[in-house]
Amino acid sequence: QVQLVETGGGLVQAGGSLRLSCLASGRTFSSYAWAWFRQAPGKEREFVASISWTDSRTFYDASVKGRFTIVRDNAKSTVYLQMNNLKPEDTAVYYCAADARGLGARNDDVYDYWGQGTQVTVSS
Repeated sequence: QVQLVETGGGLVQAGGSLRLSCLASGRTFSSYAWAWFRQAPGKEREFVASISWTDSRTFYDASVKGRFTIVRDNAKSTVYLQMNNLKPEDTAVYYCAADARGLGARNDDVYDYWGQGTQVTVSS
């Protein structure tokens, strides 16, 4: 079993930055792929970014590429999402997820564990 706790959300003005953290506990952190998803009110959950276990390759949705960066720190069992140049359309609840297969896929149904989410609100 893996427990995930996200922190770092909040209210920020457009153009600002936030760093989300996801602390994992319970099993070996380094053997999982990690991802961030988000869900805005009235919308389906969508892929944001992921990092694989096998070779630490990173993947991004086109809407965040160049603005967001996903990083993993195996020593701290933490995965981060650095979000720069935030836009109002980035407003959502952000979820951290772990995939035991280690690939970092974009589809949420392969992820085994989820955090409780952290709210990010970007004002215009």
